[in-house]
Amino acid sequence: MTVSNFSELGLADPIQRALNSRDHTIPTPIQARAIPELLAGKDILGIAQTGTGKTAAFALPILHQLMAKKGQRAAGKPRALILAPTRELAIQIGEEFRAYSQNMHLRHTVIFGGVGQKPQVNALRRGVDIVVATPGRLLDLMGQRHVELGNVEYFVLDEADRMLDMGFVRDVRKIIATLPGKRQSLLFSATMPDDVARLSGEILTDAIRVEVTPQATTVETVQQNVYHVDTAGKGALLSKILDDPAFSRVIVFARTKHRANRVAEKLDRSGVAAEAIHGNKSQGARQRALARFRTGHARVLVATDIAARGIDVSGVTHVINYELPNEPESYVHRIGRTARAGAAGVAVSFCDSSERDYLRGIERLIKNRLTVIGEEPADDVGERPSHQKKRGGRPWHKGGRPRTKFTGANDSRGGQRRRKRAA
Repeated sequence: MTVSNFSELGLADPIQRALNSRDHTIPTPIQARAIPELLAGKDILGIAQTGTGKTAAFALPILHQLMAKKGQRAAGKPRALILAPTRELAIQIGEEFRAYSQNMHLRHTVIFGGVGQKPQVNALRRGVDIVVATPGRLLDLMGQRHVELGNVEYFVLDEADRMLDMGFVRDVRKIIATLPGKRQSLLFSATMPDDVARLSGEILTDAIRVEVTPQATTVETVQQNVYHVDTAGKGALLSKILDDPAFSRVIVFARTKHRANRVAEKLDRSGVAAEAIHGNKSQGARQRALARFRTGHARVLVATDIAARGIDVSGVTHVINYELPNEPESYVHRIGRTARAGAAGVAVSFCDSSERDYLRGIERLIKNRLTVIGEEPADDVGERPSHQKKRGGRPWHKGGRPRTKFTGANDSRGGQRRRKRAA
């Protein structure tokens, strides 16, 4: 079925009015392909990166079907469950459900850790149709008998590769074991490593595969550069780069919470509005930092890897790796914060002498070399093709074709890592 307009999907009138109020008339590729299958009752295996419109791809048909069935709302017994790996992503999904259901008499709540559980428990007691949750807090509330999943008709596992990467596979399987066998299930993942493929086989039945980007392909519109710089020189280099007004909305990545704080504080003192976001921040502080970044009151968001997972902020012009990640897969997730929804983007990495092995690991994973800006380290010059040894001018601007093409990143070691409990 070829769909060129939301009006062709036969969605309920309240949903169509909500779409019109947001000026949404043309579905994205994943919406055009997934929504008709979901309305037909099919299970879906969706391979799509964030920023492709996948939340609406599952939210709209779920809302349509819940409204059509008019099931009775019961305390603590949702009819739809969406699992997300991070609290930020769960909140964003909840906001999308709120926007699309604004003209409907359906209730939803978002369950996540890092905040008191009383408001969440009260919402469950009043009765909800839809629960969006992170695994840890959901299991806690299930253990306290505040929520029971026997009435779930629609189940969504979002960003499955990140879920496994963060070590949530056991929690996910515990939750799935409590779901009724008769349900419609959806699994979305940006990549399809073996462990995600196995999990999809456990969750889905005769699923329709919807793939809107090549499997395991990183955003190809990201131009990627690297500066070789001493550790002590990174702060000055960051300040120099940010003098360029083209860096209008920037995420800077650091490996540690302490470093993220220090970088943000130094930028603030130099007159660059910056916010830090990491696991030691309270949920309220994290939400305020994100809000300031989204509205443009903060030009720079300094983040650690775990805190940044699930952040979907449009218009991020640049990602700067102040410190390279020690796991190559994290680089792929980091640079995916820019070049959203088909836009161009730029990723700039700083590499000191202690990070050379990290850089080589990244380049092996992506099967290409990052473009070097400035001087090449003496021990690396002979290893690179001549056209990649040095570039001058103003290299960090967007424009033109991307200089580095990715062939993919399999991330199948999540179960071996220490679980970072997001809930």
